[in-house]
Amino acid sequence: MITAEMVRGLREKTGAGMMECKKALSESNGDLEKAVEILRQKGLATAQKKAARTASQGMIGSYIHMDKIGVLVEVNCETDFVARTDEFRELAKDLAMHVAAANPAYLSPEDVPSDIVEKEKEIYRAQIEGKKPENVVDRIVQGKLEKFYEENCLLNQIFVKDPEGKKKIKDLITEKVAKVGENIIVRRFTRYQLGESAK
Repeated sequence: MITAEMVRGLREKTGAGMMECKKALSESNGDLEKAVEILRQKGLATAQKKAARTASQGMIGSYIHMDKIGVLVEVNCETDFVARTDEFRELAKDLAMHVAAANPAYLSPEDVPSDIVEKEKEIYRAQIEGKKPENVVDRIVQGKLEKFYEENCLLNQIFVKDPEGKKKIKDLITEKVAKVGENIIVRRFTRYQLGESAK
């Protein structure tokens, strides 16, 4: 039996619509965690469908931390209407705060120059060669490279405000796409720290 209380709880947890929550709870036989997973998968599917759509509206989010760190981040969506919503503005602010705290060097793994990727691979290979069987070296190197992306690429970083320490920035954006119904793209960001030398 799916109760209104269960639907409300799922809605508060995910931000999904009432009908979607009810369907997900029915599909999961009232299992809240399973229902959350179903909604996340649907959100991901929706986000992938919307990813091809042009996002040329949006805003520049900003954040200044104790007059020592300043961040600007350009976040784009499809319409001015969505750009003016509290949901979208909160996302831009959260992203700017995250950049201030986590100091990513790149936006995504695709933005990391190939010479840096090759250099990282060389270092990882040198660390494990001769210590592990050759057939697992490539897998270990790939795993270490994923960790490098998680530490240095904004979209792959764990969102600093996630209480569970699991949600990546790209997951946060996917959730917002599912909520607002439009494609959302982080176009670029810049971070200044008082006293640091120009790159």
